[in-house]
Amino acid sequence: MDDRAADAGDDHGRSAAVPVRAESAPAPAEFLDAPAADVDERAAFDLPGSGLSRPPRAHEAGSRWRRAEEEGGQDDLSARELLRSGADVGRSRERVRRARVTRLGVMLAAVGGYLWLRVARGHPVHFGLPHVPSGLGPYLLPIGLLVVLGGATLIPILAAGRSPHVLYRPGEIDVRLDDVKGAGVVVEEVVKTLNLFLAHRTFRERMGGNPRRAILFEGPPGTGKTYLAKAMAAEAGVPFLFVSSSAFQSHFYGMTGRKIRSYFRALHKAARAEGGAIGFIEEIDAIGAARSGMGGHGEGISGVVNELLIQLQSFDEPSIPQRLRGRLVDGLNRWLPTSRRIRKRPPAPANVLVIGATNRAADLDPALLRPGRFDRSVGFDLPSRAGRREIIDYYLAKKAHTAELDVESRRDALAGVTHGYTPVMIEHLLDEALVWALRRGAGRLSWGDVQKAKMTEEIGLAQPVEYTEAERRTIATHEAGHATVAWLVGKGRRLEVLSIIKRREALGLLAHSETEERFTKTRSEVVALIQIAFGGMVAEELFFGEAGTGPAGDLDAATRLAAQMVGAYGMAGSLVSLLAAGGPPGANLVAKVLSDETSRAALERILVDAKTVVRRLLDTHRVEVEALRDALLERDELVGEEIGAVLARAQVAEDPAVGEGRSGTEASLTHFLRQRTAADGERTDQPGPADPGPAAPGLI
Repeated sequence: MDDRAADAGDDHGRSAAVPVRAESAPAPAEFLDAPAADVDERAAFDLPGSGLSRPPRAHEAGSRWRRAEEEGGQDDLSARELLRSGADVGRSRERVRRARVTRLGVMLAAVGGYLWLRVARGHPVHFGLPHVPSGLGPYLLPIGLLVVLGGATLIPILAAGRSPHVLYRPGEIDVRLDDVKGAGVVVEEVVKTLNLFLAHRTFRERMGGNPRRAILFEGPPGTGKTYLAKAMAAEAGVPFLFVSSSAFQSHFYGMTGRKIRSYFRALHKAARAEGGAIGFIEEIDAIGAARSGMGGHGEGISGVVNELLIQLQSFDEPSIPQRLRGRLVDGLNRWLPTSRRIRKRPPAPANVLVIGATNRAADLDPALLRPGRFDRSVGFDLPSRAGRREIIDYYLAKKAHTAELDVESRRDALAGVTHGYTPVMIEHLLDEALVWALRRGAGRLSWGDVQKAKMTEEIGLAQPVEYTEAERRTIATHEAGHATVAWLVGKGRRLEVLSIIKRREALGLLAHSETEERFTKTRSEVVALIQIAFGGMVAEELFFGEAGTGPAGDLDAATRLAAQMVGAYGMAGSLVSLLAAGGPPGANLVAKVLSDETSRAALERILVDAKTVVRRLLDTHRVEVEALRDALLERDELVGEEIGAVLARAQVAEDPAVGEGRSGTEASLTHFLRQRTAADGERTDQPGPADPGPAAPGLI
């Protein structure tokens, strides 16, 4: 690994470990940068006479190891360094190559000797087309047609059981571990697995261990499971056999199992030829679902899973030459006495690593997850804020963008507003931003393009419709009420978009999110979300005397939040969790709460109290609601800082003394903090336990 890649890996932090090694063992310069969790795996390569050659920068690792021993046995090596050419895979590949060259040389020598012998005897070999008797001329065309028809009939039948995989050579894969961003822990675990894979013979023969045969990648779609598997194959320098589980399926009885056998046969063949091979089965739950009863169509689920289990345990199956030699030995042993029989050599194990990927690990058959099969599971989660920032830096380095996006605060803000995004979603967001830049005639994306792309992806395309003047004013007032309440009670929330443009089913919307990435909420914060949901309904009642049908979605969101407070979070007086009643996953909690009179009364009380607080807040802050309403009627949509600017001007207009002697920004900020403190005081009158779970949707 070059210096750049090594330094990038070191940025993820260093961990110390006390190496457990024999006294006479040399420093394992080949197994670089192993973390503390790999003491046993490091010892596998810390053996005298192991023969592992030093990879690049090995002398630095050796000196660092010795320095660590002198300082008390602690090492500060990184966890992202791989064994290279000195590993067993490289030696096996070289051994197979030499054997192949030797066989070719023997064959060419035999052919050359035969040709030389013919020349020496005066009967040289003449090369050319074969001689066809004149009598067969009229029959050549019919014979050719019969051969073509026979091939057209037989080839599809014979090819139906072929392995459906796609073979990628290391040179055909342009992804490396350095390209995998935002998944530091996963990459470290993969490096450990790859080091065992690359030094499988040392681990098996010197330590008596069994290298990992299969690992399972599980996680939501788009989190980089396939991407990382390709990087593993490229880093290991071995063939990569990709296959989708659906490609195994066939409506012919027995054909699915035959394709699975063909795939593993091809995997073993590639491993023997190249020293190792990595197989990747996408969406393995399609063929590895839990068995029940007699299964489904064709062979049934049970038959397919059984075949997969057998193949996962048949890595030591002898190759065809080994089987031929075994039969020859068996034939000779039939004529020999027991004491003089020839001993058969055990088959050489194929160095194969099977990777299964799924986002439904719970549906897999338990037998697939037992030791010796997919016994190591690697979870792919959504990237953290720091991980998203790393991903954003990686992709922006490849895409043309304005200097505005090189500012650290902008990139941090983008990482903050993409909470819940997978790496694929982040890349797609930037691609869509480039499309928006192209539409406006620019050659590079800007912050505004990113905002438009994000709004389009999350909310939908704008669908301008002609509202009546009264309806347009009602929708603007409704959304202004939401925004005002969110500004007053939404502690730690960011107002992103306020719009009266129709998108999908929403006639208008307020998009808001958390300023900090959090995983839990307090009772007061959940109540604040319910109050925000009531902002539109209360604003309509205050300014028009009655509410329309617009708040239907708001009441749905508020009821769901209140039901969670009552039936799941213990925030309404009762500590009984209705989730403990059981039922299928995702059972309707709202129905359980509404079916119980006491719980229903508690839910109703939460909603009524929230609406009462919102009415008092909006009645006091009518100026802010009117300012946002008028801005929406004028511009249709407010984004980000535009919302705060309108509220700031409304504050100054309401209380001119706030802005005396200070700039508008400073005055509005001071008044905003005063209002926020007062609102926080109101919400602190509603104490309760923490941890209400995930946040509610930020679209109102």
